[in-house]
Amino acid sequence: MQDISNEGAAARLTIDLRALCANYRTIARHVAPARAAAVVKADAYGLGAARVAPALAAEGCRDFFVAHLSEAAALRPLLPADARLFILNGLLPGGESACAALGAIPVLNGLEQVRAWVACGKALGRRLPAVLQVDSGMSRLGLAPEDIDTLLAEIDMARDLDLQLVMSHLACGDEPENGANPDQLARFEALTARLPPVPRSLANSGGCFLTPGFHFDLVRPGIALYGAAPHPGHPSPIQPVVRLEARIIQVRTIPAGQGVGYGLTYAPDKPARIATIGVGYADGWPRHLSNKGAAWFGDTRLPIAGRVSMDSMTLDVSALSDGTLHYGDMVELIGPHQPLEVVAADAGTIPYEILTSLGRRYARVWITE
Repeated sequence: MQDISNEGAAARLTIDLRALCANYRTIARHVAPARAAAVVKADAYGLGAARVAPALAAEGCRDFFVAHLSEAAALRPLLPADARLFILNGLLPGGESACAALGAIPVLNGLEQVRAWVACGKALGRRLPAVLQVDSGMSRLGLAPEDIDTLLAEIDMARDLDLQLVMSHLACGDEPENGANPDQLARFEALTARLPPVPRSLANSGGCFLTPGFHFDLVRPGIALYGAAPHPGHPSPIQPVVRLEARIIQVRTIPAGQGVGYGLTYAPDKPARIATIGVGYADGWPRHLSNKGAAWFGDTRLPIAGRVSMDSMTLDVSALSDGTLHYGDMVELIGPHQPLEVVAADAGTIPYEILTSLGRRYARVWITE
């Protein structure tokens, strides 16, 4: 275990790279003979792409997806020379030359992006590698059917582009029974049949665990790598990756009826013991958890008492015997008693938002062996 924390930090975020790599291996085995990429956008979902991406490369991953050119530029020096970096959002005007110089591969989502990338290649005197995204029904990014007609009329695909992949994205891949999944699959197959015969990619984390017909040549797991179940509510082969613990700053006893926190929204009907921890919404702990989320100490659930503040929140620890919890003790915010999915459900959101919001003030501990 390597501890890169700051002394005196109010909370500790433990990231198990062993589990993350095991999740990658699980997915790669499950989808074979398709290849497994890794989505490492948003700083590897907030966990640290500079540590996550090289660890996955050591496991044999050679296809990495980010959202922006700046993310690709940060990762390029950290990855093997044969690794491919794909930019999911494509390029904004003016970014083409920098992307070409970097050797990153844009996902071209519309005709404007295609035209600009082809023009950049002609100016450089060479075909540039690219991915085409088609819209199979999510209505977010990608070429519509009529755009494909225009594309084929304007662009000589063999001469003007080094087309590496054609892709689309599942809107409901995390819901295995949703009828939108087979509909999108059929649309994707129909759209790609009109394009050159290159490798294809449709499956995100949820899609990896749909039937093999969704896997095509390359799958793009994201949230499943980082420990969240690909199909919530179903048995999952995915190991948890993160644990978050916070230190007790103070424990006090308050009388019945005494309000707690901003707005005094929590007022127990009998004397209570209140503990304060140094984690708040500035650390990515959602304010929506006010008066309904919890922490854990051992096997005891400690409800959040009052509103989550910027830098702190309060817990009702009356369920513990007096003297059990002390200044400096750790309580669990994410862990075996309260998985990431439970925190997200309590906050009315999804694990993606919880992970990507976790702040920079946590002491980070990386488990590597």
